[in-house]
Amino acid sequence: MTTKTDTPPSRMNSTQAWVSYLSKVELPVLANTLKRISELTESKNSTVNELANVILNDAQLTSQVLRLSNTVFYNQTRTQVSTVSRAITLIGFDSVKSMAISSLIVDALLQRNDRPHLLRCLARAIHAAVQARCLMPRRNENALEEVFIGALLMNIGELAFWSCETEQAAELEQRLRLEEPPVEAQKTVLHSTFTEITRGLVDAWALGPFIKDVVSPGKANSMAAGLVRHSVEMARLSENGWRGAEMDKVLEHLSKDTGETPAAIRDQIKVNAEEAAKVAVSLGIPQVTALMPGSQDGNKRQPARAPAMDPALQLQILRDLTLSLTEKPDINEVCQLVIEGIHRAIGMQRVALLMADKSGQNLVPRKVGGRGTETWREDFIIPRDGTGALGNLLPHASCNVFRPTPTDAGVPYDRWLGKVPALIGPLTAKGRLVGLFYADNAAGDYVPSEEQLTAFGHFVQNAQLCITLLASN
Repeated sequence: MTTKTDTPPSRMNSTQAWVSYLSKVELPVLANTLKRISELTESKNSTVNELANVILNDAQLTSQVLRLSNTVFYNQTRTQVSTVSRAITLIGFDSVKSMAISSLIVDALLQRNDRPHLLRCLARAIHAAVQARCLMPRRNENALEEVFIGALLMNIGELAFWSCETEQAAELEQRLRLEEPPVEAQKTVLHSTFTEITRGLVDAWALGPFIKDVVSPGKANSMAAGLVRHSVEMARLSENGWRGAEMDKVLEHLSKDTGETPAAIRDQIKVNAEEAAKVAVSLGIPQVTALMPGSQDGNKRQPARAPAMDPALQLQILRDLTLSLTEKPDINEVCQLVIEGIHRAIGMQRVALLMADKSGQNLVPRKVGGRGTETWREDFIIPRDGTGALGNLLPHASCNVFRPTPTDAGVPYDRWLGKVPALIGPLTAKGRLVGLFYADNAAGDYVPSEEQLTAFGHFVQNAQLCITLLASN
């Protein structure tokens, strides 16, 4: 998790001040790692091992790259990948680079904040990146990943800004809520614009000539840079539907970029949007899929929905659980599989197994999984007598969906615990509550579906069976 290295100034009053603050105070680790990956790409002497070592220095990044390496979007051969070096060899240097940059951006920003503006910007960036890669006429791997990264980073200034808790972020948020024109609001509050901050970060972080071309004013110097700009604009417009004069104009530009007809492009971008939602889930942020096109009906935004589950992965993990239980059951192994199943196969962003502490008075985390759960190990406590801010999370006799009320207080160390819908599953021994599984989607604006609850129940039943078997021995 990125930590601040200095006390932030009360106000930033120029583009350069924002660039310096974001680079040196708020996001130095992200800036340095992106710069290092870009340097490796620019160097003709870079080796597989050098890129692998940059990735392996971060356990979370390693895990994310390996997960992405086994998705159809990157690995159409379906060959199982289990090491970073193998991923680079099988899928390609540039593809693994784009996976690493995607994961870095998501992790570095969302670990700091999960405000709605940031989630919407991330949804738009991922959608645009997938669109650019899928629309790019097939030339070579380098070109495909170049446009993917270009679209992902085209609004890096806005993404970086919304990830930070500053006085000016709160002020801009309020002005936008009152529907003040965005650019005017940015100039008033920031004394700059997101576009200018992005250009400054692209230079400061040495993100390379292609991205510099993408974000520079004036006409793009290449078809690929133009395609990126048009993909980003199309992703923005699609949030209000696939039709309209502005969308038609963008489709005309994309038609010239790709050599396809506007009608063919319109059909293709709808398919690509579905792929973008899958990539978001693979990156560990299923909550942003509700902000992508497809969750809207025409121009009317529908209530957010739970992301699609992965039934194949669900079945695979359930089979692994069955195998574990037929042998000598290991409670740690079983519960770890259950955590992974709830997180990856069901699509819940944050998961925890809480068990009774030594005093027997409280339930405390035994295992956690997902982004933003680091502080839970020390702070997440539920009194077994049902008191305290989180006492109402204590489960019923069976798995259920917790639905908070407006009066629920929440806790100071996590803005979502006790304040958002969650899945709760009890674990008992000889009729007594000894633990529970908890899973939520943090800022995701939806209630877990019935299908998610059913699948959650299947996973929890396996953990319960393991406890029952061990208690009977």
